[in-house]
Amino acid sequence: MRAVFRAALAALLIVVAGSLATAEPAPQADPAAASRTLRVATRVIPPLVIEDNGKLTGFSIELWNGIAERLKLATTLVTMPDVKSLLEAVRTGESDLAISAISITADREREFDFSLPMLDAGLQILVRGSDGGGTANPLEGILRLLLSPTLLVWLAIAAVLVIVPAHVIWFIERGHPEGIIPGKAYIPGIFHAIWWATSTLATQAEQMPRHWLARILAVLWMFVGVIFVAYYTAQLTASLTVQEIRGAISGPADLPGKKVATTRGSTAAAFVRKEKAQVIEFAQISDAYAALAAGTADAVVFDAPVLQHYAAHDGKGKVRVVGPVFRKEDYGIAFKPGNQLRREINAALLTMKEDGSYQALHDKWFKGD
Repeated sequence: MRAVFRAALAALLIVVAGSLATAEPAPQADPAAASRTLRVATRVIPPLVIEDNGKLTGFSIELWNGIAERLKLATTLVTMPDVKSLLEAVRTGESDLAISAISITADREREFDFSLPMLDAGLQILVRGSDGGGTANPLEGILRLLLSPTLLVWLAIAAVLVIVPAHVIWFIERGHPEGIIPGKAYIPGIFHAIWWATSTLATQAEQMPRHWLARILAVLWMFVGVIFVAYYTAQLTASLTVQEIRGAISGPADLPGKKVATTRGSTAAAFVRKEKAQVIEFAQISDAYAALAAGTADAVVFDAPVLQHYAAHDGKGKVRVVGPVFRKEDYGIAFKPGNQLRREINAALLTMKEDGSYQALHDKWFKGD
């Protein structure tokens, strides 16, 4: 009996020892990474990253500081000019990771590993002018209205309103010896009738018909002319007012053929190029703002949080965002494939979202926008 008991106890100990040997360790910072200083690539792009007297701050920087503090990671920030440089630094191993305003896309996911989304984003359009006031060229707006389908409809209505009474007047007046239609022939008599109907519709009749029935028709026609001109003027004024408010660009559908500024290597540049617009690429988003202010660009297409922040602060009263946020994207932290820190950083990011510190950062940098 004792021999059986000893054998069972030995078997139990072997099973327990095997379980302990194969158990997965709890997530924690990589000791090798914790013992050295991580190189973190970033770029200045308010409000994600702001340079203030040589010191970097902003939403992305403070978010990373919170993650690094939780994982006890020492880091050195390396500033890059654009997103293309950020990703290249990660690809070559010059930097261990990159954080700023880096959109997670299918193409980038094939080359890099990304953290969980750290901020909801997307693209939006920035144009000149304050909220409620457009900056479209008045001459351009009038030309666009003159060539619009709306004007063609109005011209067709006017043509019908002229041709029908012109033929009635011609038929009645052609036999009157003192009538406004010389002779009984259709040509050139109908042209005289059309001229009379047109002038009566637009302004007032130069002369009244002689036949009593034609005079009754002329009075009714002048009344119709007053209503037509008044209604047409109201519609024209409303169309021009809407164009003045909206401006020449009010959404992605208005981009083709326009000069659009953005940054090099960004998802915005790829989108604008696909929309058949004239892309003007800059290393810094501030240069795109300057091009818009100088009139060398008709609009700026870029990440919505960045444009909204600029319009609410440095560009307040000078620029405005128009249209909805389109091509929804998320920002993430970029890693070289296989980076062991990715899991720990994701866990820290989730912790910040759960304990409220992430929301506090979000409200600090974006609530006013």
